[in-house]
Amino acid sequence: MSIYEPVFSAFGLTEWCQGGNGKGDNLTSLTDLVAKARGEGSANLSLWELPFPSMDALHASCPAFPKSRELSKGIENVFLDIKDSLSLVLDPLTQPLSWLLEGSLWLFETTPWWIMIPALLAIVMLVGRSLVLVCFVAAGLIGFAFVDYYSFAVQTLAVIFVCSLLCVIIGVPIGIAMSRSNRLQRSVIPILDMLQTLPAFVYLIPLIFLFSVTEPKLYGIAIILYAIVPVIRLTDLGIRLVDVEVLEAATAYGLTDRQKLTKVQIPLALPNIMAGINQTIMMSLSMVVIASLVSAPGLGVLVLRGIRNLELGVGLLSGLGIVVLAIILDRTTKLALARITPGHRR
Repeated sequence: MSIYEPVFSAFGLTEWCQGGNGKGDNLTSLTDLVAKARGEGSANLSLWELPFPSMDALHASCPAFPKSRELSKGIENVFLDIKDSLSLVLDPLTQPLSWLLEGSLWLFETTPWWIMIPALLAIVMLVGRSLVLVCFVAAGLIGFAFVDYYSFAVQTLAVIFVCSLLCVIIGVPIGIAMSRSNRLQRSVIPILDMLQTLPAFVYLIPLIFLFSVTEPKLYGIAIILYAIVPVIRLTDLGIRLVDVEVLEAATAYGLTDRQKLTKVQIPLALPNIMAGINQTIMMSLSMVVIASLVSAPGLGVLVLRGIRNLELGVGLLSGLGIVVLAIILDRTTKLALARITPGHRR
């Protein structure tokens, strides 16, 4: 298609275009096919049929102009060129994550059920102080064991425990630092926006190139990147929402900046921080299912098996199990928040 040849000629690029390979692309565009079917030349295209001057359309008129595939291929080549250097730096830094995930999975899987279930019930009772919730958790865990999904359920809990804990350890300090520096907040917010808007599957693409599919840190990093955003945002928001008059009173009493942070701002921001932790746990659970595509253990494996093998019962039961885990984790964290801040009971 030569419809854009006059554009290149107007800029004096005819020789450069002809120096590409002397002829256009061998592939025929849809517009060319329509024109040939009507017995028309591409020069006779109406304004209604005018294609957008995309890379491929311009390449059809000027063979020296790169195609869109060359752009995507170039990005891929750049990533492959720096892959070894990135792996050399990232492997030692992320190896502790693999050890934590492997250790947590080993602990949850090897602990006998008659120890694990009472221990989990005791933790729920200690955190939530709700007999109704404890009974619901007991029924859920016994139900998992009854249908032989107990090992998958505790694997999911182990992964969520490690990833959510790391999200809190990393995210809360970042949120505190953002609340104390407007410049840092302005630089971090775009990164958080990108992490929050990227489709979940996109997190896995570069990680598959960097790490082996058999390494736990592959899905661990994906889960952390996906789930860390709420705890950072809500920590920053909670501290910024602390009343200025309260801070002025703390200053009048002679509190240092560190004391104001630890004794005034963080306690008052705790409801928002706990809400961020709750959302982080929920997002970790949702990402665990997607991460089963790259060897993440747990109930997500059963969901994936149900899809691949068209096993309706397996898929529905495992999906219901994920719902039960989500309810348990959500209600436990909300009851913990209600105990810390009685004004936020639900």
